Amino acid sequence: MARPFRTVRARAALAATAVVAAALLVAGIAVTLALRANLQNQAGLEAEVAAREVASRLATGTPVGKLDLDEDHPVQVVDEDDRVCAVSEDLQAISGTVSGSVRPACPADGAGSGSGDDDDEADDPGESEVSDDDPELTDGSATIDGERGPYRFAAVETTTAAGATYTVYAGASLETQQSAVSTAVRSMLIGLPPLLAVVAGVTWLVTRRALRPVEGIRGEMAAITASTDLSRRVPEPDSGDEIARLARTTNETLTALEASVDRQRRFVADASHELRSPIASLRTQLEVAEAHPELLDIGGAVADTVRLQGLAADLLLLARLDAGEEPRNGQVSLADVVREAAGRRSKVHCGELDEVEITGSRGQLERVLANLLDNAERHAADRVDVSLRREEGKAVLRVADDGPGVPAADRERIFERFVRLDEARARDDGGAGLGLAIVRDVVVRHGGQVTVGDGPRGGACFTMRLPAVR
Repeated sequence: MARPFRTVRARAALAATAVVAAALLVAGIAVTLALRANLQNQAGLEAEVAAREVASRLATGTPVGKLDLDEDHPVQVVDEDDRVCAVSEDLQAISGTVSGSVRPACPADGAGSGSGDDDDEADDPGESEVSDDDPELTDGSATIDGERGPYRFAAVETTTAAGATYTVYAGASLETQQSAVSTAVRSMLIGLPPLLAVVAGVTWLVTRRALRPVEGIRGEMAAITASTDLSRRVPEPDSGDEIARLARTTNETLTALEASVDRQRRFVADASHELRSPIASLRTQLEVAEAHPELLDIGGAVADTVRLQGLAADLLLLARLDAGEEPRNGQVSLADVVREAAGRRSKVHCGELDEVEITGSRGQLERVLANLLDNAERHAADRVDVSLRREEGKAVLRVADDGPGVPAADRERIFERFVRLDEARARDDGGAGLGLAIVRDVVVRHGGQVTVGDGPRGGACFTMRLPAVR
């Protein structure tokens, strides 16, 4: 049974849903806080307006005992000693102001509270004013006609013409604010699950559609694996996106794998063919010798054995190279290798030999030079010239002969395995077609390159370039 959320579609849908949920949660909290703050500010402004209206009436000469305080807003007026002087009609309880009392405690005649007679006010006129400072806002509650509710109170200070100072507390209901916030929160909580379900469903469908080509690629790859038919290719969508590039890269990989398998099959077939001839010849000679010892061709048997040994060595070296064997890192004097190889061959003449050292395997480099010289001697008429120069930080080895040369059309093909040109088809004169293939593989693994062109004497000139040690 598949584990939950193991597929890419499920993980993508879950991630998208989680991100949207987090974003909506943050946005909802921000909106709720902003709405609450805005409504509280409106309530504070409403309370301030009501408090200033009462304070203005006190400042214009209305006695505190004769204030007409309606029940729209809970109002409480206190003097400098925090004694309650007036409260709004039907106010039964209050909190959040300086005093929790709803019973006026000031003298009934207003003595000492700025409520003197007209003569006194005329004889001792004062300066009345309402404070322009921002009012103090507090949250509390009030009970009016038996109904208790939350309120925001604004405190405004005023001074009458008689010099008495009062503080007017007026409140604005917060029920509307709380109701609006509760409605907003409830609406978001109700609408959030369906919205998240829609996001998850849309993400699932979009991801499924986007990954449909991937499933096609996977299915085709599974079919190729089951059938071992490397000629098949995965479908490439026309979208031009990452999936299309994945399909294109997969097909390129299949093409390279098919070519590699074909080369391997040809290699095995050619190797079997090349091995069959010396083995059959050797077996025939041994069978004849067993029946007629006097007819044993010792020289032919030894030649077939040597040829078989060389072919096996070539195949083993190519197998190691194909397996990715890296050359041993050592300092090799290429000039010494050239002198030793040329000293054993009569046709080979050494030209200018610079003392150049390279990093690599001496044994493999000796094999490369031997193969180049054997090939040159096989096709040369009289002479093979070898030179070694240091050019632009590289060791450049040239092996040129005075033979017929290599046609331009075959100058790449001769480096393929088991390839022999028409002039070298005879097994008695030519090799198995592995020498130059070994040359290129070894040189490439040493970081160099080998090419063939026209020699100065009309024959072929093989040029090998390898990184030189400074």
